[in-house]
Amino acid sequence: MIRLLPLALDLFLLVFCLVDCILADQARVRNLPKWGWVVLMAVIPLIGCIAWLVAGRPLRRPRPTPDAGTPATWEHPPYLRPTAPDDDPEFIAKLKRTNSEHERQLKRWEEDLRRREEELRQQEQTDTDPDDR
Repeated sequence: MIRLLPLALDLFLLVFCLVDCILADQARVRNLPKWGWVVLMAVIPLIGCIAWLVAGRPLRRPRPTPDAGTPATWEHPPYLRPTAPDDDPEFIAKLKRTNSEHERQLKRWEEDLRRREEELRQQEQTDTDPDDR
């Protein structure tokens, strides 16, 4: 059983590194293109995986610390920041258009319902006309 441990660790490392390489952003991969790293890990698994972890894996951005300067230096540029739907003016305008369309549709339905109810009342009155008795 202990003899299989190095093989299992090597297989785990290979799978981890391959998945990490495939999911990595192409622009942030270092020293080789992604396909080069995948080929290297497939041909020479142990050395290729260690090389990926040391020289190819994208560097993580440092996390801000309380004494690391102003928070503005750690923020993403505006074009990379996700916009919440509440803050997106286009989304708000679209909601207003949709709401107004729904309101108009609802008014049309209510008017149609009133008209049909009135027609039914008139029809009932003509059906129960006192002249027919």
